Amino acid sequence: MDFNFTDEQLALKKEIITFAQHELNADLIKRDKEAYFSHENWKKCAAFGVQGLPFPKEFGGHEADVITTMLAMEGLGYGCRDNGLVFGINAQMWSVQMPIWEFGSLEQKQKYLPRLINGELIGGHGMTEPGSGSDAFSLNSTAVRRGDDYVLNGSKVFVSNGPVAEVFVVFASVDKTKGFMGVTAFLVERGTPGFRVGPSMSKMGLKTSPICELFFDDCEIPASSRLGKEGQGSNIFSASMEWERSAILANYVGGMEYQLERCTRYARERKQFNKPIGKFQAVSHRLVDMKLRLETSRLLLYKVAWLKKTQGKCPMEAALAKLYLSEAWVASCADAVKIHGGYGFMTEYELERDLRDSFGGVLYSGTSDIQRNIVARYLGL
Repeated sequence: MDFNFTDEQLALKKEIITFAQHELNADLIKRDKEAYFSHENWKKCAAFGVQGLPFPKEFGGHEADVITTMLAMEGLGYGCRDNGLVFGINAQMWSVQMPIWEFGSLEQKQKYLPRLINGELIGGHGMTEPGSGSDAFSLNSTAVRRGDDYVLNGSKVFVSNGPVAEVFVVFASVDKTKGFMGVTAFLVERGTPGFRVGPSMSKMGLKTSPICELFFDDCEIPASSRLGKEGQGSNIFSASMEWERSAILANYVGGMEYQLERCTRYARERKQFNKPIGKFQAVSHRLVDMKLRLETSRLLLYKVAWLKKTQGKCPMEAALAKLYLSEAWVASCADAVKIHGGYGFMTEYELERDLRDSFGGVLYSGTSDIQRNIVARYLGL
């Protein structure tokens, strides 16, 4: 592994930090309280080039390699305090754009990728159902072939970006007797007859990233809307989840660095018993733990990036990174609140929001227990 970033990569990270700090943080306390999704900030990120970082120039992207992309997303996490916005962008990049790029037809790529990358369209991903969460492939949603069309029936839940999305990657079974071998992916547009997008669901954190249910009632779509081949849905889903587990938490590394710097300054300035609280071992050791989590998280993240760049696949390492980074982020958010004491509990200090937001990371893209199951499987257990 080469730990030397190029001048261009470091300049991009610095530039994206500056952009995020100046453009994305205004009125965040209010937006979080109102669960308000900012189309304006989404489009600002698209204009900057965030959504197109790893995608081909022919579709409006920048063709950044995976290491450069993760470094940029780390910078976004450092500069942007709106965890919901960053999460929503990540969700679209890895679970909507990447499947279209890797498995879509040329027509599908030309139709959707440029508009997803430039912010004209927002995408959602429909896999989870009320009865199938961690057991992802036990789907009740069905897709029946009728001539040149498919007819979809079923529902999806916890669809990130759903209330504001115009196009969805949706998974359904074309033959339930085949189990995961019957799962197939489709591209479904908002407004298609028989397709209904449910209202926004209230949740604990990541409030600026809207989430909802999807409902399909004899929803007829053309066969040209199928993504990949029949029965290829499990491969498409697994590939997109590997990308998510590899990259979706890069912003948390930036967030942990920001938190550590902020908490260290506070520990130097805040005095109790006539000395800075950082002189108390209970505080200094907490800061050391935050530093340790940051450094180990960064090492795991860039090992995965290096493996993705050199080998293409690294499912076990991606699961390890997802598991560790998500739990490290929760622990560091909790430590940041504790270091600030009563002030950390106050909304205006903007630390309690990070703690609320952090819990989503141990749930989405596969829970921590599922990541442990994946790693155990690769250990032969």
